[in-house]
Amino acid sequence: MRKPKPLPLASRLFLSHLLVMMVGVASFALIAKLSSPRLFVWHLQQLEGQGVTLRFARTYLIKGFENAWNRSSVWAIIVGSTAAGGLSYWVSRRIVQPLTQIEEVTQKFAAGNLQERIPPSEIPEINQLANSFNRMAVSLEDVESRRRELVSDLTHELRTPLTILRGYLEELADGRMEPNSEIYLRLAKETKRLQRLIGDLQELSKVEAGYLPIKISRINLRSLLVALVERFADQLLEDGPDLKLDCPEQLPLVLADIDRVEQIMVNLLGNAITYTKYGEIMVQVWTESIVKNRAISRLWIAVKDTGIGIAPEDVTHVFERFWRAEKSRDRNSGGTGIGLAISQRLVELQGGKIEVESEVGVGTTFRFYLPLA
Repeated sequence: MRKPKPLPLASRLFLSHLLVMMVGVASFALIAKLSSPRLFVWHLQQLEGQGVTLRFARTYLIKGFENAWNRSSVWAIIVGSTAAGGLSYWVSRRIVQPLTQIEEVTQKFAAGNLQERIPPSEIPEINQLANSFNRMAVSLEDVESRRRELVSDLTHELRTPLTILRGYLEELADGRMEPNSEIYLRLAKETKRLQRLIGDLQELSKVEAGYLPIKISRINLRSLLVALVERFADQLLEDGPDLKLDCPEQLPLVLADIDRVEQIMVNLLGNAITYTKYGEIMVQVWTESIVKNRAISRLWIAVKDTGIGIAPEDVTHVFERFWRAEKSRDRNSGGTGIGLAISQRLVELQGGKIEVESEVGVGTTFRFYLPLA
C-alpha cells in the first residue's frame, strides 16, 4: 500500500485551529442547550414568587425562548465559524510564510549561492532559527573562501618546484645540459621541498580535523628548552645572532604534550633564525597568575628576535596557512608557510593561546602559554 502524503504545515495549523474551534463551539452549544432552559424556568419561578401571574403563558414563553435560542445559536455558530476559520487561515499563512522563505533560501544555499541570508521574522522562535542559519551561512562562506584560497595557494606552491624539476629534466633529456652533482643536488632540493610541503599539509589536515593525537601529561619544560637552545645555537654562524635562554632554574609543571611543545618551539625558533641576521634571539619563560572569577595559572614561553619584523597590516595574517609577508623569502629559505598555522592549532589543542607582536626593523615576539598542572 502506498503511504499517504503528509499534510503541509499550513494545513496542519489550519485544521488544528478548526478542531479547537469546533470543540469550543460544540461545548458551548451543548452546555447552553442543557442549562439555559432550566435557568429560564427557574427565572420564571422567581417572577411568580414575586406575584407575577405566568400560569397560562409559561409554556408559550418557554417554547418561544427555545426557538429564539436555537435560531440565535445557529447564526452565532455560522458567523463565528466563518470568522474563526478565516482568522485561522490568515494566522496559519503568516506562521508558514517565514518557513517558506527559509526553505527557498536553503535551496539557493544548497545550489551554491552562499551569499543568501534569511530575513528577520517577527516570530521570536523563527527569528532565532534565522539568526542561527545566517551565522552558519557566514561560517560556511568563510570555509568555502578558505578552501578556494587553499587550493589556489597549494597550486601555486606546487607549481614552482614542479616547474624547476621539469625544466632540469627536459634539459638533461635533450642533452642541452651536462649532468653533474650540482644539478642532482638542485633536483634533490626541490624534491625535498615537495616532500616537506606534503608533510606539512598532512600535519595541518590532521590538526584541523582533530585526528592528531595529543598526549597531555604533567611535564617540566626546562630540560626541553635548554636542549633546543643548545641545538639551534650550534646552527648559527659566528657573525649571526646570539641565541639566549632566560628561564628560571625551577619551573612549575604544565599540562602539555612534550612532543607537540617541541614541534611548536622548533617552528618558532626556525622562523626567528631565518629572519634574524644579527642581534639576538631570546627564549624567555615566566609564570602568570590571574584571579578574576577563578584563579588561573599559566606558563608563558616567548621567542623574541631582532629580525626584519612584520608590517602592522600583516600581523593579523601570520597564522594563516601559506601566508607570507614577502612572497619570495620563505620559498628561498625552503619554508612552506604552514608552520605557524600548525603551531597555533597545537597550542590551542593543549589549552593555550599564541600571540604575536612585531615592528618592522625592530623585531618580532611570538609568545604562547600553557596551563599549569
